[in-house]
Amino acid sequence: MTQTARPVNLVVVSAGLGVPSSSRLLADRITESVRRELAGGREVRVTVVELRDLAVPIANNLVTGFPAKPLADAIDTVTGADGLIAVTPVFTASYSGLFKSFFDLIEPDALTGKPVLIAATGGTARHSLVLEHALRPLFAYLRAFVVPTAVYAASEDWGGSGDPLTDTLPDRIARAGRELATLMASRTAGEPDHAPATADLFA
Repeated sequence: MTQTARPVNLVVVSAGLGVPSSSRLLADRITESVRRELAGGREVRVTVVELRDLAVPIANNLVTGFPAKPLADAIDTVTGADGLIAVTPVFTASYSGLFKSFFDLIEPDALTGKPVLIAATGGTARHSLVLEHALRPLFAYLRAFVVPTAVYAASEDWGGSGDPLTDTLPDRIARAGRELATLMASRTAGEPDHAPATADLFA
């Protein structure tokens, strides 16, 4: 008797503060890219964690050391994901304090080997290096497996044509989504717990 494969759990963490926010908009577009890449194989369950809604519980936990149930549930959701999309707005040339405070609450080994796609939004393309000097080191410390392509969206990227060196925003989203979907499919298909070599996955 053939067993039905369990659904693939994709979790999205958005640190946008507005409603709507450019961070959530970028997160949604990346999510759809990953879903398209995984379509036809397994059911994909998407859970969005809006950090804006958890700002007070996060602050309280930093003081008391005890997470409220909504925050504890969010942490369990993130650590139990098959793949993670993490999106933050850029403030003062780095990730937001809310974004960092949330991931400070996650145990250092809880994301070991987990496929993660990092992304950020900002008012100018000059802040795009935040992906490499802030976000990637953060998830390296958490021992996550960050996909090669990170996605940054400046104000001019929305509806813009991009340039020959950076490609358009849709191109970057599609490439990053394909990389994350490849990792997720590999890990949930019974591959070893350690992350496969990058060259094997994205050749």
